[in-house]
Amino acid sequence: MIMSDKYNPDVLSCLANLSSDEVFTPPKLVNQMLDMLPESIWSDKTATFLDPVCKTGVFLREIAKRLDKGLEKEIPDRQERINHVFSRQLYGIGITELTSLLSRRSVYCSKKANGKYSVCETFDNLNGNIRFKRIEHTWQNGRCAFCRVSEDNYKRGDELETHAYEFIHTDNPEEVFNMKFDVIVGNPPYQLSDGGFGRSASPIYHKFVQQAKKLNPRYLTMIIPARWFGGGKGLNDFRAEMLNDDRIRKIVDYEDATEVFPGVDIAGGICYFLWERDSRGHCTVTNMHNDNKFTSTRPLNEFFIFIRHSNAVSIIHKVMAKKESSMSQQVSSSKPFGLRTYARPQKKGDIKLRWQKGEGPYNRDDITVGIEMIDKWKVITSYVGYDHAGNPGKDGKRRVFSKIDILPPGTICTETYLVIGLYETKKEAENLVTYMKTRFFRFLVSQFMYSHHITKDAYSLVPILDMSKTWTDEDLCKKYGLKKDEIVFIESKIRPMVLNDE
Repeated sequence: MIMSDKYNPDVLSCLANLSSDEVFTPPKLVNQMLDMLPESIWSDKTATFLDPVCKTGVFLREIAKRLDKGLEKEIPDRQERINHVFSRQLYGIGITELTSLLSRRSVYCSKKANGKYSVCETFDNLNGNIRFKRIEHTWQNGRCAFCRVSEDNYKRGDELETHAYEFIHTDNPEEVFNMKFDVIVGNPPYQLSDGGFGRSASPIYHKFVQQAKKLNPRYLTMIIPARWFGGGKGLNDFRAEMLNDDRIRKIVDYEDATEVFPGVDIAGGICYFLWERDSRGHCTVTNMHNDNKFTSTRPLNEFFIFIRHSNAVSIIHKVMAKKESSMSQQVSSSKPFGLRTYARPQKKGDIKLRWQKGEGPYNRDDITVGIEMIDKWKVITSYVGYDHAGNPGKDGKRRVFSKIDILPPGTICTETYLVIGLYETKKEAENLVTYMKTRFFRFLVSQFMYSHHITKDAYSLVPILDMSKTWTDEDLCKKYGLKKDEIVFIESKIRPMVLNDE
């Protein structure tokens, strides 16, 4: 029976995910999230709970267990208590018809809420309080007006899922159940294909967070990718909104998502948070890695991105206090010479093209972008970083750059590379390479690493220095007044990279 204390083994801990975007939540993780809520909520028979993204029903199931125990004194009769909890307190929206059936089965012990084996005796309909309604996208100029997916990808027949999730495909989410909720919980879908090149996809998890806030619950907790901290396509407004919302009272951050979702590779890690409507202040941030945790309380909006490691904050403060120009001002945008990754050398030409497999001739007159860079000494690095999917190794350390090289005058490159600096002399270029290979430089870049791409913005915290000088980590730590514990922290996060290491 669903309300039994014996859950070993728990089938919901063993289910395979439907896809990398619709990740099932392990019961252990669900309970860690629910532990953030006040204990008093579990003995409140008037409290209402909504999971707007039901997959297995595990959130509602674990809430039901807590309410069953917490309401023993208030409603002594167990069947009466169960009936009350399921019919008056718990509500869910399946993300697909299949997951709605699975959720009802795990919550009510029956895919039919009013079936013979349902643990709740008061429902007079098949769905109970876990609904699923097939929704169609609202197409405008080839994209959905609500989730922005491509019409070419998602306009489909009745035999296929639309992935038009009901909760975010409305301007009025309060009309779904026509009621208010005290607590909203869940693990929303993370992304959908946006019709771009290759496997291009756009995040949608932030839309569930924003929609949940519209319902103005007392508490909101969701588990979402951590890429919003400093990266992610189309997440700039969401990031600013989150960083400036002092009702976010707790964030638990896993740099390695496999620690909570074994076998699931989520670029940039995963986090869950607690938003409290009636409480404001600094946020308690907990960083988790290999069963070690570090907790601090700080404002979220100290910087224009969220610095995930609290130990990094003092270091960045010291760097920014110098008020030096940022490397992002001199780093090129993608396609520094207007050439895509698949561009290849020509049969003949008066300059050279660097591509993934070497160099070859190219015609200068065919270059219309970055002309001013052609005859300079150029330092380049791969647009794709060394660390897979933006995640550190098992030891928690990063290398950051996969390749750093120098292009002499008369040499250009494809979009495989970014141009990091331009110089009149080879010595200045060599000094930039030395600077880039310091742990200090790579540590500051790593604050933006939430995918395997290293964009121009990733250099925003790195100061421009005099490249007539050769900089070492010792010089940099002295220049910025770093203390021993700050140096040790940098070393704990960044692997050494020797000068001839490619």
